[in-house]
Amino acid sequence: MDTAAVLTLLQDVAAEVINPRFRALADEQVSEKNPGDLVTVADHESEALITAALNAAYPDAVVLGEEAMAADASLLDAFAAADHGFTVDPVDGTKNFVNGSPDHAVMVSEVVAGEITRGWIWQPQHENAYVAERGAGAWLNGERLNVTTGTGAPFRTARRQWVGRGLGDLGTLELTWACCGVDYPHLIAGDAAALVYSRSMPWDHLPGALILTEAGGAIGRHDGGPLVPQRLEGGIVAAPDKATYDAAVAALPV
Repeated sequence: MDTAAVLTLLQDVAAEVINPRFRALADEQVSEKNPGDLVTVADHESEALITAALNAAYPDAVVLGEEAMAADASLLDAFAAADHGFTVDPVDGTKNFVNGSPDHAVMVSEVVAGEITRGWIWQPQHENAYVAERGAGAWLNGERLNVTTGTGAPFRTARRQWVGRGLGDLGTLELTWACCGVDYPHLIAGDAAALVYSRSMPWDHLPGALILTEAGGAIGRHDGGPLVPQRLEGGIVAAPDKATYDAAVAALPV
């Protein structure tokens, strides 16, 4: 599938099974995987459709879906060992989706030989399509995307326990938009000085990581090392440039 076809897949799936449930979920269509970790019928149905299409187009690739991993944790190991894989986050920001917030997204990334090669973020309520190909730039609704710097925006974290903590001399951490598929685009737009995450699940971060770096930004681990798709533990810092990333890493731990 070419890059445009994968984007169309995400848009079609969202139109079919996600958008009709937005602000219309019945109680029995929402459950918890773990306390506070919500999943909906839209998550399950959209992941199944996206995974089936990717499997049909790439039968030798490992497709790592968030909900499939929740049912079978060994899928993480298979993805980490694969030469070719995809990540699928069928409804990123599920809690936002359940609460009626438009800040949710459908995300896919492709990994080949240990490198993120393509990434897609579709925000169905905002109708924003973010797409990147390694070495070919990042795009928003067909327009070239470049990171915005120097806006004076706050440093943000997705870990609620860290909100309000100081990040050295850089300021006080504020909350992100609680959805990686919204956080990374806001960072690129200059609405955050950097993003600090305590976890690095690949379906959450690989699409945004490629879009960010292809737009001119920087991303890496808390220890200053590179983001490695197959390394599944540890935290991430994403920033509009390398200097800001280095400053944020130096100010950790928070």
